[in-house]
Amino acid sequence: MTTQTGKILRLLAIFACTAASLFSGTAQADRIKDLASVQGVRNNQLVGYGLVVGLDGTGDQTTQTPFTTQSIINMLAQLGTTLPTTQSLQLKNVAAVMVTASLPAFARMGQQIDVTVSSMGNAKSLRGGTLLMTPLKGGDGQAYAVAQGNILVAGAGASAAGSKVTVNHLLAGRIAGGATVEREVPTALGQGAFVNYQMSNSDFGTTQRVVEVINREMGPGTAQAVDGRQIRVRAPEEADSRVAFMGRIENLEVRPMQTAAKVIVNPRTGSVVMNQTVMIESCAVAHGNLSVVINNDQQVSQPNALAGGQTATTNQADIQIKQEPGVLMNVKASVNLSDVVKALNALGANPQDLLAILQAMKAAGALRAELEVI
Repeated sequence: MTTQTGKILRLLAIFACTAASLFSGTAQADRIKDLASVQGVRNNQLVGYGLVVGLDGTGDQTTQTPFTTQSIINMLAQLGTTLPTTQSLQLKNVAAVMVTASLPAFARMGQQIDVTVSSMGNAKSLRGGTLLMTPLKGGDGQAYAVAQGNILVAGAGASAAGSKVTVNHLLAGRIAGGATVEREVPTALGQGAFVNYQMSNSDFGTTQRVVEVINREMGPGTAQAVDGRQIRVRAPEEADSRVAFMGRIENLEVRPMQTAAKVIVNPRTGSVVMNQTVMIESCAVAHGNLSVVINNDQQVSQPNALAGGQTATTNQADIQIKQEPGVLMNVKASVNLSDVVKALNALGANPQDLLAILQAMKAAGALRAELEVI
């Protein structure tokens, strides 16, 4: 009875380990729609120049922004009010802005899209303003949408007696559904009998796995890898069948290959970001901080009453150079991200020092990753 119970427990343990590995593999799988996109199906950027009115005295100072005055005169001329081009306007409730939007693929006439409104003059705030009718043009110079509406600015500010308080940014805002599509962009869903998919990252291993999954689920010969990024898929000719076919493909799950080890360094902000495949070899690191402090003390030299001299100012400079001792520390080899972070934290370096240490480790061959400085 004891032997039989032991066998059952061992079988349950093996089953639990197998199930855990299967579930972990499923958790790591990504959908094809998260790894690739259909070639030709993309957004198009739109931009326009317009005026925002209704500001509470926080608009452009027209004496310093002549384009705002010229725009107001042109707009009033189109509305039937003619002003001399040399007219000097002192308006504080108007601001010149740039309006940007992203026209999604398959957008149809009458569809509403969001727009972002940004000040381009010296306005203090766009809060409470209304954007007047603004055509939004594409890269070909054609107008594809028209924007208008009340601007929502996620910020607040106040000033009085020379003091100023600002919360968030007041010179940019959004209008939800503020633009109406007036011209459609034709989007070809594939070329002839084929639809091309483009991988987000150029990786031959992941691309081959995507091809294998598509051929296994949709039939042999359906997909073919063109290179490390592009996949050619044979799809039905009819529009309805093609859409259903692509809907099935984009929900197939694939386990991508491990990404290349990379460390991203931003020396301007001192940011260091690394992925989970970064490894370091055993090495010794010593890094000491060097600081230079200069103090300038001005002193007044006052002669005696009968000396006949003049009062003079002298500068007394005190220069100190301090260098903290750099302790030689042994950094052990690490095979996962948590060990790498622990090893780097053990150095006790700030982000700026860490940039120099990573560059030195890369030059010494101890950092097994691509070091990219942005």
